[in-house]
Amino acid sequence: MNHWLPMLAGLTAALMAAAVLWPLRRHGRRGFIVATLALGVAGACLYLLVGDPRAAQRQPAPTASTLRDGVQALQEALKRDPQRADGWSLLGRSQAELGNAAAAAEAFARAAALAPEDPGVLVEAAQARAQADPGKQFDDTAMGWLQQARTLAPDAERASWLLGIALRQRGRNAEAADVWNSLLPRLEPGAAQALQAQINIAREAAGQAPDTANAAPPALLQVRVRLPALDSAQWPATTRVFVLARAVGGPPMPVAARKLPLTGFPATVALGDGDSPMPTAPLSAHREVEVLARISRTGSANRSEGDLQSVPVKVSLPHDGVLELRFP
Repeated sequence: MNHWLPMLAGLTAALMAAAVLWPLRRHGRRGFIVATLALGVAGACLYLLVGDPRAAQRQPAPTASTLRDGVQALQEALKRDPQRADGWSLLGRSQAELGNAAAAAEAFARAAALAPEDPGVLVEAAQARAQADPGKQFDDTAMGWLQQARTLAPDAERASWLLGIALRQRGRNAEAADVWNSLLPRLEPGAAQALQAQINIAREAAGQAPDTANAAPPALLQVRVRLPALDSAQWPATTRVFVLARAVGGPPMPVAARKLPLTGFPATVALGDGDSPMPTAPLSAHREVEVLARISRTGSANRSEGDLQSVPVKVSLPHDGVLELRFP
């Protein structure tokens, strides 16, 4: 049991008693002190009787087994009451946490059908559907959800960002740049600068002139990757090298990433806010990151059998000099 909590309760009670009983000190200092201490002790005892010190202790993180049990219970509850959009959304998040992308997408689709006017649900449903797609593509259904979410909530940053990605996947780069451009006034300077870099890339892909008024964000990290000796005959043309930075103690998705061909891989790779997948959470927003390189046979960002990965290195930002990555 934590003894400091009853002591804190007693001290608080004593201080309050002193404030309330202060006028009585003129009738006798001894009585005033005794009354104050008595109320303080009473407060501590009351906490011991009715308080729960365990409530202040950090609860352990739920395990995968606990989460699976919760998913099963939630599924049973939704069988009895299948019209709960919030229940389907919770099931979708839980399935995604367990790595069940297809089940998550199915649950969010049920939620979107029940709550078509909820932009948050529509955005989550679209993202889950893309995550379940082998190519991580936003299909017509997912894109429709994003467009509907943006209509319902024009200021929804996540909806606009994902819609821009969906448009770029379809080669509609100019439209993507326009959608992202509408986000700029609502972002912090660092995030706006990172998004501006993506807008310029989209405009260049559309054959438009980039916005030269906004300079590209500076590199925050210089990385030298020591590639292992590879037999080129054993690695297909699809092979790509990913240089990734992940937030220390954060989710596994990168906060900055570069994808480069294995052939002619440069000696040094620069990472900056322009390489952040989410402009609302740029690389510069993190004090410490874990940096690694991955050689992917399929060219996919998802790790698969046969890929090679360097030893991760933690580094504080901003970082001077060149960080070196080696493969085991």
